[in-house]
Amino acid sequence: MSASRSTPLAQPRVVIIGLGVVGAALADELVLRGLRSVTVLEQGPLYATGGSSSHAPGFVFQTNPNRTTSALAARTLGKLDRLDLGGAWISKRVGGLELARTPERLRELARRHGLASAGGIESALVGPEECARLWPGLDPSVVLGGFHTPTDAVVKSARAVEWQARRAEAGGAVVRGHSRVVGIRTAAGRVTGVEVVGVPSAPDATPEVVPADVVVCCAGLWGPQMARELLGFEIPMMPMEHGFAWSTPIASRAALDEDVEVERVMLRHQDHAMYLREWGSTVAIGAYEHRPIPVEPERIASADEFAATGVHPAMHPFTLADFEPTWREAQTLIPELRGVGLDGSRAFNGIFSFTPDGGPMLGPVTGTDGLWLAQAVWVSQSAGVAQVVADWLVHDDPGIDTHTLDHRRFDPAVVSHDFTVERAEEAYDEVYDIVHPRASTLRLRGLRTTPFYERQRELGAVFAEANGWERPLWFEANAGFEGPPVAERDAWSAQHWSPIAAAEAYAARNAVALFDMSALARLEVSGPGAEAYLSGLLTRPPGRSVGTIVYGLLLDGAGGVLSDVTVARLGPEEFHLGVNGPLDRAWLTAHLPDDGSVRIRDVASGACGLGLWGPAARDVLATLTPDDVSHAGFGFYRARRIRVAGVPVLALRLSYVGELGWELYAPAEFGRRLWDALWESGRPHGIVAAGRRAFESLRLEKGYRLWGTDVTREHAPDEAGLSFAVRDDGREFVGRDALATRPATRRLTCLTLDDPRRVVLGGEPVRSGDEVVGYVTSADHGYTTHTSIAYAWVPAELAVVGTALTVEWFGEQLGATVTAEPIFDPDMKHMRR
Repeated sequence: MSASRSTPLAQPRVVIIGLGVVGAALADELVLRGLRSVTVLEQGPLYATGGSSSHAPGFVFQTNPNRTTSALAARTLGKLDRLDLGGAWISKRVGGLELARTPERLRELARRHGLASAGGIESALVGPEECARLWPGLDPSVVLGGFHTPTDAVVKSARAVEWQARRAEAGGAVVRGHSRVVGIRTAAGRVTGVEVVGVPSAPDATPEVVPADVVVCCAGLWGPQMARELLGFEIPMMPMEHGFAWSTPIASRAALDEDVEVERVMLRHQDHAMYLREWGSTVAIGAYEHRPIPVEPERIASADEFAATGVHPAMHPFTLADFEPTWREAQTLIPELRGVGLDGSRAFNGIFSFTPDGGPMLGPVTGTDGLWLAQAVWVSQSAGVAQVVADWLVHDDPGIDTHTLDHRRFDPAVVSHDFTVERAEEAYDEVYDIVHPRASTLRLRGLRTTPFYERQRELGAVFAEANGWERPLWFEANAGFEGPPVAERDAWSAQHWSPIAAAEAYAARNAVALFDMSALARLEVSGPGAEAYLSGLLTRPPGRSVGTIVYGLLLDGAGGVLSDVTVARLGPEEFHLGVNGPLDRAWLTAHLPDDGSVRIRDVASGACGLGLWGPAARDVLATLTPDDVSHAGFGFYRARRIRVAGVPVLALRLSYVGELGWELYAPAEFGRRLWDALWESGRPHGIVAAGRRAFESLRLEKGYRLWGTDVTREHAPDEAGLSFAVRDDGREFVGRDALATRPATRRLTCLTLDDPRRVVLGGEPVRSGDEVVGYVTSADHGYTTHTSIAYAWVPAELAVVGTALTVEWFGEQLGATVTAEPIFDPDMKHMRR
């Protein structure tokens, strides 16, 4: 068991707070893994506890743009298949059917069919008549078609809770109801126990102390308040209401009794943000079409109130006015509903958890060893999440990519109550929207701006949000600039894009371009133990001499890539790290030595950064600094503190776009002067401001991987094309031993589309003949190489230059060929000149 960086305990005492679908499943999974001291403390009654799990309608659709989310849903159904509780079914694979009433939605269903194919989920696009066959009584004249997923299922969440909890108890776990946690005890930075009172209890009741080595918060709706009051930190999660109602009985369905309950497919009618399913002789309907209704903690009944009144905490009064548009549309879709009404006695507003990006909140809590979260998880992913958390706890290996699940993915600098409410409301609004993969949030914009922001606006910058920062995508001022010809894109791939990106990329290859790099996460690691510390974590040790830069990887214990990192040595005990975000800092912090010999500090907040790249970059910089920036005087992969027009700058000679140049970082108060000086010096050389869209194209031409998109902890360095970043020099570093036991059965491979005018965006299935063999990670036009590039994971035997494959794009099979990489400048001459 590895609950933290501390010495693992063979049989830790685990306390799980909350017996919802996650808490029950986690108790079961820990017992299955051999743990003998597992206690679940639930403030409500057993087993219908009063949380969201007690009323969830149990729709489990597996298809999701996030491959991890899809995998968790598949795991959940795999566990609950064919189970029963005293003869009552727990899950039924009745299948799912998503409907389209508009051409835009029909096209979106074709995209979802591609996502399902890429994820190994059985699916089919069907016409209106087949929709009506799958759901007799549906009016085929009001739909254009559907997306059928026959292995999707309905799960009775309360039964799933009870079945898993009872099996955990049979295996030795202790499950206690009416037990409310009022405190978490710690000593020397780690958990030692929890304080518990009975429900109901007097205000001055003396808490019982339950010893614990590991505490997992699975408190559901009560989690944010518990974290705030007992743990002192903010979980970015907001409970939200949404309407749920039943029709009155329908005569034609009277033969379907409550024990059978459902036989037909579940329906999703996303054009009107609603879902429906059979429920005995009635139809149950859920509505996301209405306004977001956030629920602050004081509006959720406490355990004592639930015990005293019986009023369900997670079921609020039904707001009919919000639901009426949904009911009218349901009657249009299913005409027999016009002859019945809504059952007002059963309808309610159910409360579910929403997060800023729609993902769950899992993982260890930084700063308190043994404390974990498993929050904001819906029934769809519940058992899968429990398996992941159990493996993470017991084996220190979740066995799956967790970067979109780990609660530490949000930067503490931006997390606040306002942030949580705004983004959770947006997540609610977008539950059934057609959301483009390159769309940016519209809420809480302008939270973080660089000192270049006004200059960028003057140039017509079109911004997207990145970790709270406003980051330019392209600049309208560059419209009409010289650049390669750009083929017209189809309606989908043209969204959140402009042909101006081609002109900006052309400028970076042929003149000089200025890129805003301020959103890049950066850390300072310092102290007398810093070198040894980094050497034990990175696949390549830090450079020995001051001024060297090294590119290396952080691996987990199984040899999976947790991140890629640049490490610049700025002094005998000082290192500058370019990292991929808050998760890297959390992981590095968790591995700090206990003796205080290493310190970590965020150096991105309060600073700014520019990438100056292109053949003329040296000419631009040389006029502004007394330092020697020649190739001999300032070599490739070297770092130095210099002055640029009087501005103190950390200059790193490296490039993510494959051109000569530097990353230049300065304190924010100097940022405007730095921009202006570089801009004026660059005018004679044709300098342009360039945005993220040009950046993405340039890095794909150069074959550079994007962690989190192309590579995750599910991948080993060799199969990801990153073996050059691993130095086997006899050192011990995390993950080293595991690398020898991970044969490369798949490869991240460069494909070029046979028709360079076409472009895909990522997530599409890759086929060899009729068989799906992989999926696309990143893709874009290579503007300066006149190619359409798609990186994809495929079996190793197919990753041979010249192999013909196809990429599915909205049902169309686009020819593609495995291509030698990098496409641009394989000899590295441009960056080293």
